[in-house]
Amino acid sequence: MTTTFYLVRHAAHDRLGRVLCGRMPGVRLGCEGRAQAEALAARLAGEGLAAVYASPLERAQETAAPVAVRAGLPLATLAALDEIDVGAWSGRDFDALHGDPDWSGWNRARHVTRPPGGETALEAQVRLLRGLEELRDRHGEARLALVSHADVIKLAIAHALGLGADGLQRFEIGPASVSVLVIGAWGAKVESLNERAFLGTHA
Repeated sequence: MTTTFYLVRHAAHDRLGRVLCGRMPGVRLGCEGRAQAEALAARLAGEGLAAVYASPLERAQETAAPVAVRAGLPLATLAALDEIDVGAWSGRDFDALHGDPDWSGWNRARHVTRPPGGETALEAQVRLLRGLEELRDRHGEARLALVSHADVIKLAIAHALGLGADGLQRFEIGPASVSVLVIGAWGAKVESLNERAFLGTHA
């Protein structure tokens, strides 16, 4: 029995690349992001999805909604897909974080460095992997769309590839991308990574 997970990063919003949003509320998709979400829905429409799950955050929910509608499925919220909790750094400009020794430590060794008031990358990875196992138990042989966040998806991929939690900078997970992860009793394998060609002019 294998479960196939379509790991989708949320689509673009206007703070992308400028602000460490973390779990701050009110981060919603812009025009570009909404167009990306519709392209995602078209990309996944023929995959025979059994369920669509999303992180609780607005940007993930808004990305997942067209996917669920196109598949004729309800949209479920899964806390395991939530963004890494970066605590007091939420909402900070990346430019303002440069030079902060704690931020530098986080980027050197995320598996043991805790953002102020947040969680380590290892804690986020454990949370996510438990969530994936629970979904396997619930759905069995099925294809599921999971809309989450870049680093959370990277943690799943890194685990499948045998990389440590500090190997996240070795590959890219772009906005509105699809990565396919298959998990069975034998382990896990990555079938595709950072698919974005289907976005066309919206990439």
